[in-house]
Amino acid sequence: MDLKRCEDKIIGMLFGMIVCFSSEALAQGEWYTEGDYAPTTRIEVTIVNPLNIERQDTPVSIHRPDLPFSNFGPREVMVVDPDLPSRPEPTEEERLRHGGHLTQEETNGSAIPYQLDDLDRDGLWDELFFVLDLMPRETKTVYLYLGYNNRGKYVHKTFAAIGDYSRHPVPMWESEVLTWKLFYPTDVDIQAKREPILNGYYSLVNNMSGYHFAYERGTDIMTVGTSFGSGGIGLFESAQRNFVSRPRFSPHRFSGPLEDTRYVFEVVSSGPIRSIVRVKTLNWRTGRGEYELEQYYTAYKGKYYSTCQVSYGKWYPLNAKTNFAAGIRKIMFETDNYIQDGVIISTARNMPVIDPNPETIDRERGTLDYAAVALAVKEKYHPEYQFISSFEGNHTFRIPVNGDRSYEYLIAAGWSDAPEYTTAEEFQQYVLDTVHEYNNPPRIAGLVMEEKEEGFKPIDYWTPPGP
Repeated sequence: MDLKRCEDKIIGMLFGMIVCFSSEALAQGEWYTEGDYAPTTRIEVTIVNPLNIERQDTPVSIHRPDLPFSNFGPREVMVVDPDLPSRPEPTEEERLRHGGHLTQEETNGSAIPYQLDDLDRDGLWDELFFVLDLMPRETKTVYLYLGYNNRGKYVHKTFAAIGDYSRHPVPMWESEVLTWKLFYPTDVDIQAKREPILNGYYSLVNNMSGYHFAYERGTDIMTVGTSFGSGGIGLFESAQRNFVSRPRFSPHRFSGPLEDTRYVFEVVSSGPIRSIVRVKTLNWRTGRGEYELEQYYTAYKGKYYSTCQVSYGKWYPLNAKTNFAAGIRKIMFETDNYIQDGVIISTARNMPVIDPNPETIDRERGTLDYAAVALAVKEKYHPEYQFISSFEGNHTFRIPVNGDRSYEYLIAAGWSDAPEYTTAEEFQQYVLDTVHEYNNPPRIAGLVMEEKEEGFKPIDYWTPPGP
């Protein structure tokens, strides 16, 4: 056995010792209650921040197979941070306004928003997701309390949908500060906001143009055209450094849906703290190979970035040295860029407002102090920078193909009218800090299941009372 396999085996044994079952109430910390909800079973989750920096709203994912018990649904688990102040009993006015689903008086911590996301759409959730604030090098404990509870309401901070816009389907996903959309099926458009707000439902129902929002709702800051836009994918199938294959520019373009590349769009989740859109690219025939792939685009609460996971199912390249490609457009009127260590930031200072419609309010301003887009490929995929002069000019990464035929990247955008990061320098630092965190996610260091004898089951509101 080689050293790496030996290390993996030892780590697996240690993790197995940590993920254990305790039948006695030997847990550290008092047990959470909420109204008449007094659970008797919980899983203690130990989370480690590997970085010596403070992290806010840090994404935390726990995969279903890693839990010591996972046979529960959305209303049968509550994620509780024992360090947060407990909510008091709601007032009569709050009860009348919000109804019976409002969280009641808590003790020993407070419940936080979470999601059980079914990523593969088979009816079973795959990831438990929540966000935490973490101090430098902190080891933090949260609890998963098991047992039915029909209460708990949270304001949504993200949104996703498949809209019908300009006579074709347009997937979109958003945080309160940015909206990403696929006006073109594999190349992202970006709409930035001046105030924290969710635009998606409003814009899709009213079929609003990204240039015709009210002032606080912001405006589009990217013209995609034939470019990679704010984020796009392709393949380097040729030895020619400047040649890239792209799904919507196959040799069969405009030959009809039986011959051309096809796409399937699906909302995987929509809030409250992350939203995911899945895109399937089918029947992509480049003349140098045949491919099918899936992309999972994700928006997160409060973030100026979205992530994308890419995986190829069908993979038949004629050239065995074919590489993945991920890129962004060289932003219009680019004045400077940052290209280093798997990160690209393309910035335009004093950028003329991108607006083909003279009636839009932004026309009165004339220029933005800055606008910028960014791309980062996870460092473990060993990205290599490559500029592509075709397709209106694009900053891209060439990514070696791995055994899983998959890779991950992050896209971000900023502008001078944003709620935060209103200078190019502030945005660049935000991107670099974000990428550092992206490459070093929180680590799940322990999962311990605990039970106690005292307590009673919460009321099942959907079951009629017995005789």
